[in-house]
Amino acid sequence: MKAIERLESEVRSYSRSFPVTFDKAKDAFLFDSEGNRYIDFFGGAGTLNYGHNNDRMKSRLIDYLERDEIIHGLDMATVAKENLLEKMENVLFKPRGLDYKVQFTGPTGTNAVEAALKLARMVKKRSNVISFTNGYHGLTMGSMSVTANAYYRDEAFINRSDVSFLPYDGYLGKDVNSAQYMRRFLEDGSSGVDIPSAVILETVQGEGGIRVASDAWLREVESICRDFDILLIVDDIQVGNGRTGHFFSFEKSGIRPDIVTLSKSFSGYGLPMSLVLFRRDLDIWKPGQHTGTFRGNNLAFISAAVALEYWENDQFSKDIFRKGALVEQKLNAINNHYPELNAEVRGRGFIYGIAIRPAELAKTIADQCFKNKLILERAGANNQVIKFLAPLIIPDEVLMEGLDILDRSIGEALVSKA
Repeated sequence: MKAIERLESEVRSYSRSFPVTFDKAKDAFLFDSEGNRYIDFFGGAGTLNYGHNNDRMKSRLIDYLERDEIIHGLDMATVAKENLLEKMENVLFKPRGLDYKVQFTGPTGTNAVEAALKLARMVKKRSNVISFTNGYHGLTMGSMSVTANAYYRDEAFINRSDVSFLPYDGYLGKDVNSAQYMRRFLEDGSSGVDIPSAVILETVQGEGGIRVASDAWLREVESICRDFDILLIVDDIQVGNGRTGHFFSFEKSGIRPDIVTLSKSFSGYGLPMSLVLFRRDLDIWKPGQHTGTFRGNNLAFISAAVALEYWENDQFSKDIFRKGALVEQKLNAINNHYPELNAEVRGRGFIYGIAIRPAELAKTIADQCFKNKLILERAGANNQVIKFLAPLIIPDEVLMEGLDILDRSIGEALVSKA
């Protein structure tokens, strides 16, 4: 890592959390340059739902490359794009009764959020947007304005007007319905909260600490949006693409967002790709009005189409829920075994976390997991939540091996702190 430490910016983070040089990766495993094997519960921060170097995708990509097909295509028509769009229509939209248009944006999730916010403001001709406490939507200027975490916002020197933050579900305690709080703010012309063009939310706040919104709260927020002519944007960049068991994280609640942002695991193979889905009547873009040089990653179109094959029936979804139940059961057992953690198990589907007090102990546990060859990250306002993002395709025996390492690492961390 000498060249990295000498030449790469101080902004790097994960090479500090995992201070080895990685060389190879396969399915749920990473291997460092010395051949050590690590179980990956980090998954590229939610980008590798189908594991590293997925065989089904890899073979299709190699074949595509060997035929010298289009790699970079801006927004030109290509066979790869057309095939992906048809697959999305047949596998995602029609079975769920959705009728979305698709916009391919720049390659990262924040590009999709920027486009969604811009479109909402253009459609409604209002500047304000409502976001929520602990929300995370990206770190370009528009996306950062709707991101709540002070660590990312404090020194950005951006104009923070045109965004109103309101309490997420549960933020004010279990007995306070923050959706009613939101409705009251919008009803009162003297509340200081202007009627927004859009409300943007995550159904499960990933970076915010695995905070799960209830179905009732999501439905009530949707109802408020309809009553006040506000567009509802669901940021499904991390917790979509099957992470909650259904392909879209909002399916369980029954809500129908006006706009959906996707990225991370949508390409399936870790290839950069992001997109925005929106109602047909919202498609008021003029040609080239929102653009980007890398909005046509045809390799990602190929791997994304293969990823959607997992969703052609409900068997994959059922297996995700089955594995999620194993994770929840194990994490609750760990929590009961170590009452001194003062912990709380949070999650849904196949995204889980353990919130630990004090936050410093969470770091000690994560570091001990890495020493024991398990890779995972922390989340939450104070990085107090041990976060679980294992591949959706992980075999049961590898899943349980990783959870056993977590269990052992917690015990070792508590001994070292005693």
